[in-house]
Amino acid sequence: MGRLKATSAAEPCAPPRTPPRRTVWSREVCWFVAIGVVSTVGQALLYWALRLWWPPAAANGVSLLVLTVLNTEANRRLTFRHAAAGPVRAHLGAGGLFLLGYLVTSGAVLWFKHAEPGASPAAETAVLAGTSVAVTVVRFVVLRLAVFRGPDRRRS
Repeated sequence: MGRLKATSAAEPCAPPRTPPRRTVWSREVCWFVAIGVVSTVGQALLYWALRLWWPPAAANGVSLLVLTVLNTEANRRLTFRHAAAGPVRAHLGAGGLFLLGYLVTSGAVLWFKHAEPGASPAAETAVLAGTSVAVTVVRFVVLRLAVFRGPDRRRS
């Protein structure tokens, strides 16, 4: 009985266990994919609506800007919630990625419009969504390794 008490008394003082790196990556990838799907659908819908009045580059810029801000905040709070990066660092890092995403997705849509001049806004939206998936893979890697570095990767 004394042995049981000694063991249980020591447990509250033991340092908390850190989850294995594999578990952290799995959780982060799952959240990132879920947020990414919602963001891609949201951007596609907003682009499609804006495309009724605006040219492709303007519709893409506004839809991407709105969804990048929402996506970054969702990822900061859910995907990378244990990272030390605050909102300013997160949104500044995402701003650079926004420029890359805008250039790549706008380039793809404009190239598609040039190749298929009579294409509908729905077809443009499909090209935009497909290109966004490729940009998202790059975005995850950069956010994970540079913007939302874990405590074990933080520079002194």
